Amino acid sequence: MFNPENRQPIPASAGIGLRAPHIRQVIDTLPEAAWFEVHSENYFAPGGAMLRQLAAVREHYPISLHGVGLSLGSDDWPYHPHLTKLKKLIDHIQPGLVSEHISWGAAGQLHLNSLLPLPYTQEALNVMIEHVDTIQSFLKRQILVENASTYLEYAHSTMPEWEFVTELVRRSGCGLLLDINNIYVNSVNHVFDPMQFIDAVDPTTVGEMHLAGFSRKEHLPVPLLIDSHDHPVYPEVWDLYRKTVQLIGIKPTLIEWDAHIPEFSVLQAEADKAGEVINAHSAVAC
Repeated sequence: MFNPENRQPIPASAGIGLRAPHIRQVIDTLPEAAWFEVHSENYFAPGGAMLRQLAAVREHYPISLHGVGLSLGSDDWPYHPHLTKLKKLIDHIQPGLVSEHISWGAAGQLHLNSLLPLPYTQEALNVMIEHVDTIQSFLKRQILVENASTYLEYAHSTMPEWEFVTELVRRSGCGLLLDINNIYVNSVNHVFDPMQFIDAVDPTTVGEMHLAGFSRKEHLPVPLLIDSHDHPVYPEVWDLYRKTVQLIGIKPTLIEWDAHIPEFSVLQAEADKAGEVINAHSAVAC
């Protein structure tokens, strides 16, 4: 088990989402990468090859744990077995960051393989705040929450997404994982200016940013983007990322790619593009 005093912080540079096809390559060759992020639930099984491989990667790189199954927005939360497994993984790996989604995906014993949207109401906000407080108390550390991509809106929502997200962060004391691709996807799907979201964010609360590729559904009557994580980052998202860095500053930025996963060198090239944005901003700031 790693000593908590040796926890490696996530650097304010471009990292790569580490998926199964590349783990062996990373262990064997130690490629150039600032940091890696993995999905927490993939490493919940006690012992075994996958956990040993992650520990081997952790010996050389900072690691961030990103959860996809905690269902923070569910009314009958928390799921103590899930939390217990997450805490054991955190204690073992000592990640620089721990994050989850602003979404729900479970009800009772029914768990859905999806990050479902919440109504943006005071009631839903209070539920999320209570659950974030619970998890941070249980883990004894701050977590980040990520704004999710959504494909429908609730008629009874009483506030815009960015107000819901920023109030959750402010009132719970958690940090924000600002997913730039998700903001762009939602701005197209729900017709709003993505800069409204960015302008509402307190820069001091942002602990990480995500970049990914989306898919276009051309056959539908209205435009729809899907946060599919199976393409390079689109120019529109790169442009929004540049504007975000100008307003919010440099933050750890992750390249996500979860389907049709390419060669590791392709992910490195995407991370290099994010690095160019970061370096350009650093040069202007100096």
